[in-house]
Amino acid sequence: MPDRLSGARGKADPIARALAQQRPLRAMLLGSGDRRPELLTEAKRIRKRLERLVDFVHVDLDYHADLSQVDADLAIVVGGDGSILRAAHQMGRRQRPVIGVNLGKLGFLADVAPADALAVVKALAAGRYRLIDHLMLRCRVFDGETLVAEDIGLNELAVLGGPPFSMQHIDLYVDGELATSYSCDGLILSTPVGSTAHNLSAGGPIVRKNLQAFVVSPISPHTLTVRPLVDTAERVFEVVVRTPNESTSAVLDGQVLCRLTERHRVRVERAESVFQLIEGLDHSYYRTLREKLGWSGGFRSAPG
Repeated sequence: MPDRLSGARGKADPIARALAQQRPLRAMLLGSGDRRPELLTEAKRIRKRLERLVDFVHVDLDYHADLSQVDADLAIVVGGDGSILRAAHQMGRRQRPVIGVNLGKLGFLADVAPADALAVVKALAAGRYRLIDHLMLRCRVFDGETLVAEDIGLNELAVLGGPPFSMQHIDLYVDGELATSYSCDGLILSTPVGSTAHNLSAGGPIVRKNLQAFVVSPISPHTLTVRPLVDTAERVFEVVVRTPNESTSAVLDGQVLCRLTERHRVRVERAESVFQLIEGLDHSYYRTLREKLGWSGGFRSAPG
């Protein structure tokens, strides 16, 4: 039986539905073949191994298709965490469960080795899998009452300033109330999945990825007492940059969503869509942290 770890808004499981209907699983094969030519070879190899277990209804190795229109039960993404982020954006508001086959470096999300892909899909077809719902964020940018930009993301929304690299003065509102004003290089509003990305580099905390929470982390704050904040995902966060420069931007999962002026208000809240990740049966959250972050234990003294 499938093992389901859901958030507060668990979504339907298309894999369980396909198994109940006793039909082959319909899969999308995705990856960044346009950026990494070697990925094309591995994608062909994986497809050949798996095509007797699943029906590949769509193959997109250059991230051009609108995946929300594809009738599939799951996506097999070959590459790294960046490939999974791009696949999540392509699926938009119609997310499908994802198996991440890791050809990258860290692989927090893409944690299935190519050699293990066949075993994972065999277990999937037999109903033995773990499907975990992950919080996604909805970001909207307003100019007064006018909506000027909108998208959903998986990792984070960052307010960043470029040249001339002046300090940013940023007001943070939570549920309409002014929480604080930052003087800093930028501000990150992260999901738990994104807590091990830009947020971690900025000194933010690691948040277990199926928790329903957002992390607010200032980048290089001018005041040493300012620290990252963790709050429930039921809050609505709004950001206003009081003195932006000509390069200040709202950046969603590494892509510029909108250039910001002092008139803009950036609103971040829980998205209705949920990112669904299929994990290997031997997966362990702390094992991932230990192996990916090099948590190798205490110091060992040299023998005397």
